[in-house]
Amino acid sequence: MRDEYYFRTEGLTVGYDGVPLIKEIEISIRRGEILTLIGPNGAGKTTILKSIIRQLSPIGGMVYLDGRSMQEMSGKEIATRMSVVLTERTKPELMSCEDVVSTGRYPYTGTFGLLSKKDREIVRESMELVHITELADRDFTRISDGQKQRVMLARAICQEPDLIVLDEPTSFLDIKYKLEFLAIIQKLSRTRNLSVIMSLHELDLAGRISDKIVCVRGDKVDRYGTPEEIFTEGYIPELYEMTVGSYDELSGNLELARVMGEAKVLVLSGNGTGTGLFRRLQREGIPFAAGILWENDLDYPSARALASEVISVRAFASISMAEKRRAMELIDQCTGVLCTLPQEKFGQMGEYGRILEELWVYADRQGKIVQR
Repeated sequence: MRDEYYFRTEGLTVGYDGVPLIKEIEISIRRGEILTLIGPNGAGKTTILKSIIRQLSPIGGMVYLDGRSMQEMSGKEIATRMSVVLTERTKPELMSCEDVVSTGRYPYTGTFGLLSKKDREIVRESMELVHITELADRDFTRISDGQKQRVMLARAICQEPDLIVLDEPTSFLDIKYKLEFLAIIQKLSRTRNLSVIMSLHELDLAGRISDKIVCVRGDKVDRYGTPEEIFTEGYIPELYEMTVGSYDELSGNLELARVMGEAKVLVLSGNGTGTGLFRRLQREGIPFAAGILWENDLDYPSARALASEVISVRAFASISMAEKRRAMELIDQCTGVLCTLPQEKFGQMGEYGRILEELWVYADRQGKIVQR
């Protein structure tokens, strides 16, 4: 009977020199799915990947590829089904970038490693796919780390695998190439039914691209499931044992620690207009309060993380007299009031705009409006 999953592990235990590091790993993906490992540095993500690709011998358990135990498969057979991109820097001697990509065809070439016309077409197509055709004749050792990473991806694609394994593939890429790199991976998973297993440090990207996420913590897989099952409130700070700052699972907001102390400034904001100001006040070491904000407002996650106090109401709920009164008390307490919304727009914002205008007028009468 054909296995439902293209890749799966059964009781996999990994480690070094016979000493278990992570035990009883049970993960699986179907064809065309993307699985991402996340977790703190040193948690064992790379060890799991190296054990999957047989660079390390598992201490226990089994790894299955297309229903067959990988222990029963030859190296050549695995190379035609699975390709690998690790963070370890490759240092080929006297090879152009095209030469490096071409090595991805070696599982298919004859004894002398000669490339056929078809092989060369696949090499060229792979380089075009990751936008490195202009690097073809460049010395591989003389290009940037980001360019090398794209060359190695082209090499992996050139192998025409069913499964690709990548260890922190975006580590040496700027934001433009991070997104481009992952977009290519996602496109391959959709159009070529390519299965992908990788580790990522960028949690926001992991949550967006992955079908399944594996959380590695201590000596075990702590959680395994869809991004929606993984990114629940409070879990990521717990997984990474965060002691400073905050992470909001819903928005992906990562913020530094709030400035402690009584608020010196009240920020009236909304619609995402206040987040930049909140961060500026934090950088300048000024404790502030924020509000009145609906809890689904774009400014709310950063306000909750950075403000010493946030006056908030449930999404689309009416603002009560108690919340309005607390805002006026903060105006009395603070030395200044900043508003990130244009005063002339208050009249277009319904009840919320009317209350903001009342608070603006109240602060203005006390001479507390601060012009940005």
